[in-house]
Amino acid sequence: MSFGPTRRLTGDPLRSSATQTARRWHWIFLVNIPVGIAVFGLCLVLLPAGGGPSASGRLDVAGAVTVTASLMLAVYAIVNGNEAGWTSARTTGLLAGAAVLLALFLGIEARVRSPLMPLGLFRLRNVATANVVGVLWAAAMFAWFFLSALYLQRVLGYSPLQVGLAFLPTTLIMGAFSLGLSAKLVMRFGIRPPLVTGLLLSAVGLVLFVRAPVDGSFAVDVLPSMILLGFGAGISFNPLLLAAMSDVEPTESGLASGVVNTAFMMGGALGLAILASLAASRTYDLRSSGDDSLVALNGGYHAAFLLGAVFPVAAALVGAVLLRARRTAGAHEAEEASAAPPLPRPTGARCAQPAARWCGRLGWSLVQDPSRRVCAESTTPDD
Repeated sequence: MSFGPTRRLTGDPLRSSATQTARRWHWIFLVNIPVGIAVFGLCLVLLPAGGGPSASGRLDVAGAVTVTASLMLAVYAIVNGNEAGWTSARTTGLLAGAAVLLALFLGIEARVRSPLMPLGLFRLRNVATANVVGVLWAAAMFAWFFLSALYLQRVLGYSPLQVGLAFLPTTLIMGAFSLGLSAKLVMRFGIRPPLVTGLLLSAVGLVLFVRAPVDGSFAVDVLPSMILLGFGAGISFNPLLLAAMSDVEPTESGLASGVVNTAFMMGGALGLAILASLAASRTYDLRSSGDDSLVALNGGYHAAFLLGAVFPVAAALVGAVLLRARRTAGAHEAEEASAAPPLPRPTGARCAQPAARWCGRLGWSLVQDPSRRVCAESTTPDD
């Protein structure tokens, strides 16, 4: 599973802010080069050798070009809609072009042998639902990250390094959940409750930003939102990917995860364009009515945060209603174990069932019995 979106929302702000303080802002684009080299070296050392299944088919260049061009035209039209006019020929023409390219992309994906985004995946209920949830959630989270940084720097007067440090609580909370807390919540409660809870916490965090004043303080007006958004993102991202992979075969889990990550990026780009345009429009209206420049700027951010909070609420509703409930293997095994007499402590039985991966995370082995399966603590390593 890829945790790219989580990394973008956590680790990058502090590094980028420190780089901007020490150098010109252009240097931030070079930060990931040494990081990428280090990750590549660690992969060579830590990951087991051996090739995966050989890939067949050709690269879907036409699909990649059409969907990228469609997204670029849509974002460009939305970002410049306030300046050019939403009903102008340029804006409507760009949006129409984006729609045509999107339709062309769908037609290509339905016909090519090795599609970039297999449309058949969206016939699976949980996969389709997870992608819708991912688009809505990313639309809010990307805009929150961008607009809250602008609020801290342009309204409260923070330096770039101070802005990065302000995101540190969110970073630490999300990092803690990525180290295993989120997986334990899924094993205990299933996919749907943690996902919905995390999305609603994110919505509350965005709503709190709506009340952030021009002369706000970090402890009262910023930190509570950062904490809630950290918990929300940390809790919900892992269940989102698990939901996307729950309806597919293990051999297609990487594909399903990649599709939901792509939806996440597309939703983030469109959501940021929409909410940034809304903030700019609201700021212009307030300035035209005679408000102070900072008050108008902050009012624009408030409007964007308020609409942004609607996205995770909608995502929570979609997930709560449409996600098919799946019982985790850990819960299933615990129920069976409680319904049957206990077995003797094993002496090294090997896990052979699909539920073994869940038992393994708990340091257990799966013990076979003609009538039932139970998870029990293992005292010796597998053979």
